[in-house]
Order: sequence, then structure tokens, then C-alpha cells
Amino acid sequence: MPNSRKPFRTNVGFIVHQEVGYSHEIPFEFESAKFEDLEVSHLAGSIHIGRTPQGLIAQGKFSADVALECARCLRSFPQRLNWKFTELFAINKDSTDENGLLLPEDMQIDFAPILREYALLEAPINPLHDPACKGLCIECGQDLNEKDCGHSQHPDDSPFSILQKLL
Repeated sequence: MPNSRKPFRTNVGFIVHQEVGYSHEIPFEFESAKFEDLEVSHLAGSIHIGRTPQGLIAQGKFSADVALECARCLRSFPQRLNWKFTELFAINKDSTDENGLLLPEDMQIDFAPILREYALLEAPINPLHDPACKGLCIECGQDLNEKDCGHSQHPDDSPFSILQKLL
């Protein structure tokens, strides 16, 4: 059962002592959550933990809203992220996979770092609030989505403008 100070820390000791093939589902639902530098809202999902000969396999499926900044106009906007993960928590070092995750001695797994990592992998590299975003004026900084400032954008300033003559 998650505690209020570390809501993604879960006691898995009872699963370790079960037979191979036993599984348990842990649901999570939070209006808001913070993973170090990442704040999300409307977080929902679950982690399915199964007992294997090597240890515990955790399979999670989550979705949440995150506030991103448009790469063109710097406008903040909400983005829905959906992510899944599968991680093996080995009983001993000989059973570890490429991630090298071991079951802690106290049998308390904190899933927060894993959730953060996979959520960040789902976030777009260059987020856009709208694919047709016009961005900011390079001279005065006016948001061109709101109004045209009258400055002409000089395409001739580009080092690739010479290629335009080839068309």
C-alpha cells in the first residue's frame, strides 16, 4: 500500500514469497504528482507485478497531462502523455538484466524514478501547441499567431538562401 509521503513506493515483500506465476495489480490515480523536476496532472495507471524465477517483473501503463512550452512561440500548453514500461527487479545479481535493477533488502520499490524516466521519454523533443504555429518575430519578438508586427522575415539572411535560386 503506497504511503502519502512517497506515494509510488510499494511493499512487494508479499509477492516475493509467492510461487512463480503469482501476480498482483497496483492501481495509481492522482490529481497531481511531482517526479523531481517533472510535474504531471491527472495521472492514472497501474503496475502489474508478477513473480518470475529471476525476481519480479513490473509492467506499468500510465497516462498523465504535462505542461509543455511551444518550441516556436514559447506558449505553455497541456500535452497528454501515455507510456508503458516493463522492468525486471532481480532477486540476486546473477539474475539481473541490462538495467541491473535489484530488489531492495526492505522489499520497498519506489516506482517514481521509473515513472519519471518513461514519461520524459514520451514527451516530444520540439513540442508545438499547434502544427501551424507561426512562432515569434525575429526582430521584435511579437507572437505572430496573435498579430503580424509588420517586420518582414528576411529569408535572404539564411545561409541556404542561395539554394532558392536553384529551384
